[in-house]
Amino acid sequence: MATVKTCLGQKPGRLITVAPGDPVQRALELMKEHRVRAVLALEGEALAGIITQGDCAIRVLLAGRNAHHTRVEEVMTRDPATVKPEDTLEACMGLMASRNYRHLPVVDNGKLVGVVSIGDMVKNIIRQMGDQVSYLETYIRGHGG
Repeated sequence: MATVKTCLGQKPGRLITVAPGDPVQRALELMKEHRVRAVLALEGEALAGIITQGDCAIRVLLAGRNAHHTRVEEVMTRDPATVKPEDTLEACMGLMASRNYRHLPVVDNGKLVGVVSIGDMVKNIIRQMGDQVSYLETYIRGHGG
């Protein structure tokens, strides 16, 4: 089974972050610009939370708040669950499924190094299935006389 480290190696190396005191509008702009659905909130170099499009829609828009005046820290998920680079993607999928998460920050020795998403999990499964199909095709061609 693939690891988080392997998954991160197949993604762009950028971390998309905001400060907890930034307006939600800034987080939304970053999500749009980078085509992501979540942004990590950092206090200095420490992970403080995560803010998702869902947080913005439910806790800001539906609540009648203004994204320009509402701070990220008011609506973000504080101290989110994290994973380590050596964790398996299978373990990540289990955590995501059991807690209904779509994003997991990756922390290595106390330092934020990336984020894995449910989309990353799906891409990995598709890649694995493609590898298995190729193997089976080769096997059949070699033994199918």
